[in-house]
Amino acid sequence: MRLSFKYISIVFFSVAFVLTSCRKEETEFIETAPDDILGPNSSIANLMLRTVTNDGSDDNILDFANCFNIKLPVIVAANSIEVALNTESDYDKVETIFDEEYDDINVLDISYPITIIGTDYSETLVYNSSELNNFASTCNGENTMDNDIECIDFIYPISASVFNTNNEFLSTEVFSSDKEMYHFIDDISSEDIVTIHFPISVKLYDNSELQINSMSELQTSIENHQNDCNEDDNFDYDDDDCNHCTQELVAEFLTGCQDWYVDKLKREAIDHNSIYEGYDFNFFTDGTLSVYWNSTTVYGNWTSEGTANDIIVTIDIPALPLCNNTWELQEINTNSGLTKVDFKLDLDDRLRYRNSCN
Repeated sequence: MRLSFKYISIVFFSVAFVLTSCRKEETEFIETAPDDILGPNSSIANLMLRTVTNDGSDDNILDFANCFNIKLPVIVAANSIEVALNTESDYDKVETIFDEEYDDINVLDISYPITIIGTDYSETLVYNSSELNNFASTCNGENTMDNDIECIDFIYPISASVFNTNNEFLSTEVFSSDKEMYHFIDDISSEDIVTIHFPISVKLYDNSELQINSMSELQTSIENHQNDCNEDDNFDYDDDDCNHCTQELVAEFLTGCQDWYVDKLKREAIDHNSIYEGYDFNFFTDGTLSVYWNSTTVYGNWTSEGTANDIIVTIDIPALPLCNNTWELQEINTNSGLTKVDFKLDLDDRLRYRNSCN
């Protein structure tokens, strides 16, 4: 088959143009300023790797271990009540069961085998509780400094260009999760020239977002915000129940619902759960409250101060001294279809109001 000279010339010119364009792109890529390159084992690479490391502490209510997660879905029995855990939000179901009684011994039984996910996203099959406890014993203890950074998160997708100096191959990588980003950074070699496609965005612990426009800006942002939050690497699943509570939220619940009743009451380690049975408690926006039972009404006052997990609510009802205290707000819970406002002072003092109002 004869090809015309004109056709051959066009093909030759097109190939030459593509090769020249690719070479120009590679040359421009190689000439990227060193500060904009993500090098292996560099300070910024290590900071990014720590930021995308798998945080094993978010399911401590299940495994008491900070260096791995139990892969979902999984079936557990919390105090003999079977619970299917399909997403991280389902951990609240276990906590709700555990919180129902305050002086019992909570027991969690896991249906084995399960898979655990390490800080590097490696997966290991575990066949029984003894094996799980052995893995947990290798983790750092409660509130011990660990390597992961939990106070700042990448917002995906994020893309990067990679030029390999050995084979002169230029590629673009796109990441949609911490796991993908972790493996990419961990696999960068000395033959790779890597640049991130800026701008990118990150989310801080308070859900605010920052736009990042360069590698140096990213390094500064991670360094500045890595210690902004409490990473909650302990095994007390109750200590962060009011992270987003405010005095306004407390008032909205207490005054917005009518006829609260005392669901749990414990003073100086003695249960008084039924002493106020049939009593209706109503809170008002002016800081007063009333209690009605058997054609009797008495009055008192309530105040609040503080924020988040440090909110204090003072209740003063002269006629009902067992309710009176300067209580710490433990939780506002609506998971069960009922609204529960839980106060405590220590293990010996607890007051919980319950209402069908949502």
